[in-house]
Amino acid sequence: MTGGGEAFASGFGQSMTDDVAALGESRDTFGPLQSKWTLELPYGELWTREDQLPRKLRSFTVLGILIGLRQPEEIKAHVRMGLANGLTRKEFEEIFYSAVFYGGFPIANTAKRAILEAFAEIEAEGRTIP
Repeated sequence: MTGGGEAFASGFGQSMTDDVAALGESRDTFGPLQSKWTLELPYGELWTREDQLPRKLRSFTVLGILIGLRQPEEIKAHVRMGLANGLTRKEFEEIFYSAVFYGGFPIANTAKRAILEAFAEIEAEGRTIP
């Protein structure tokens, strides 16, 4: 597996990684290059640059960007990645508090809902949020 596949799998699991890789190789699906690029570029080139920025800090950064873009589904996905990279419930809460002031209350409310939904899904899987 490539470094990107390993970085992706650390947050989203091997099954999802295998699915994304298969979509990237498929000739029968729409937009297979997006799946291929997902593993090769952000997760292969960016998330593996741990000497430049540790994954935990990259998770902070990505969550802040996604919150500002009002992307609740991506926020939920990156809550999982953030947990895999060592973020705690308190740190997610601090990211949320920053969003209140720098993004505004409506954006922060969207983020809060997405974060809490992700927490609920993860806890329903029997995992705990540190």
